Amino acid sequence: MKLAKGFVIVFLVFVNYSFSQTFIQSYANIVAQTSQTNITTNLTEFEALGVKRRGTVALDNTLNWLKNKYLSYGYTATQMVEDPFTNGAYTCKNLIVTKVGTVYPNTYVIICGHYDSLNGSGTNDNGSGVSTILEVARLLQSVPTEYSVKFINFSGEEDGLIGSQHYVSSVVNSTTPKLNIKLVFNIDQVGGVAGMTNNTITCERDTGNPSTNNAASTTKTNELITCVGLYSPLNTLLSYAYASDYMPFEDNNEVITGFYETNETTHGHSATDLLINMDPVYVFNVAKAATGAMLHFAVASTTLSENSYNEDFQVSFFPNPTNDFLNVNMGTLTDESFRFYLIDINGKVVLEKSVSSTNQIEKVGVNNLPKGIYLANLETKTKTIRKKIVIQ
Repeated sequence: MKLAKGFVIVFLVFVNYSFSQTFIQSYANIVAQTSQTNITTNLTEFEALGVKRRGTVALDNTLNWLKNKYLSYGYTATQMVEDPFTNGAYTCKNLIVTKVGTVYPNTYVIICGHYDSLNGSGTNDNGSGVSTILEVARLLQSVPTEYSVKFINFSGEEDGLIGSQHYVSSVVNSTTPKLNIKLVFNIDQVGGVAGMTNNTITCERDTGNPSTNNAASTTKTNELITCVGLYSPLNTLLSYAYASDYMPFEDNNEVITGFYETNETTHGHSATDLLINMDPVYVFNVAKAATGAMLHFAVASTTLSENSYNEDFQVSFFPNPTNDFLNVNMGTLTDESFRFYLIDINGKVVLEKSVSSTNQIEKVGVNNLPKGIYLANLETKTKTIRKKIVIQ
C-alpha cells in the first residue's frame, strides 16, 4: 500500500556494508533454482483472479489459489492454518504456512505480504510480493532450517493493516508462551516499472516507536543488504519501514525488515496495476534476493542431508532433551492416523498414543517416565520414523 510515502521527505542513501557474512555455495545453489517461468506464471494467474476486495469471490478464490500453490510445492494441509478475522461486515482470512525448524522449532522467521487489492487486480500491489513469497516457499520446502519459518499471506492490508494487526493480537500475543519471533521480513510491491532500469531494491528498517528494537532491525536490514549482494544482481537502497504489514509487529516490539520497489509505480490502487506495467524480471531477481536472505535468516543447514531430512518426511520430536512433554511434529506426512510410542533401553514400550494428522504438532506428556534415553517412534500403515530422545 504505502501511499503515505508521498507526504514525507525521504532520504535514501546507497549503501555497501561489509559484514562477517560470507558467500555460501549451497545457498547459491538453491537460489539458482529460482524460476522466471514460475514468477511470470504466478503473476499472470494472480492478475486473472481479479479485484481482491473484502467480501468478493475473487478474494476467496485467491485464498484457495494460494493453498493449492503451497500444496503443489509439497506442503501439507496440516502445515496450513487459516486465520479468520472480521473486516467491516465481512470475514477475511490470513493464511499461515509453517515449516518447523530442526534446532530452534519454537523460534520463528516470518516472511509475509498481503494478497488483497484495491480498485484493481493488484498485480504489483501485491501480486509481486505474493509471487516472491511463493517462490521462496517452493525453494525452501525441502531444505532443513534451524529456525522455524512461517510464510504468511495477509488479507485486510488495504483496509488499514487489519489482517496483520489481528494476527499479532490474536495469535502472536495470545500464544502461551508468546510466539517467539526472530524476525519479520515483509515484501510489499516489488514489481518495478515497465520500461525503466529496475536494478535496485529498497531495504527497509525500523526507525519508529517503540525504539527498543531499532538497532536490531538495522542489524538485520544490513544483513539483508549483504544477502542481496551475495545472491542476486540487484543493488540496494536503504530506507525506513512504514504503512505495510510489518507495522503491527513493529508496534509489538518485534524485529522487522522489508523489501519495496525503488522505482515506484504510478499505477497503485488502480485498474492499470497490471503485469504489462511491471517488470517480471525484476520480481525474479527480488525472489533470488529474498531466497538468499531467508536461507540466511532461518539458518539453512549446510551439513544435514536434504535426502535424510526428507526421507524422514521432516518429522521431528522436540524439545530434546525434555523433562515433561514431547512435541511430535508430523512434518510432511499425509496419513490420516499415527501410532506414537516410546521404547526404553530394555526394548520395552513404555508409552503409546494414537495421534491424528489434523494437527501439525501433537503434545505428548512424558513427565511420569524415568530419566534416560528412549527411542521415539512415529508409525503409519506403511512406515516408521525413529529418533533417539533424552528425558532428563
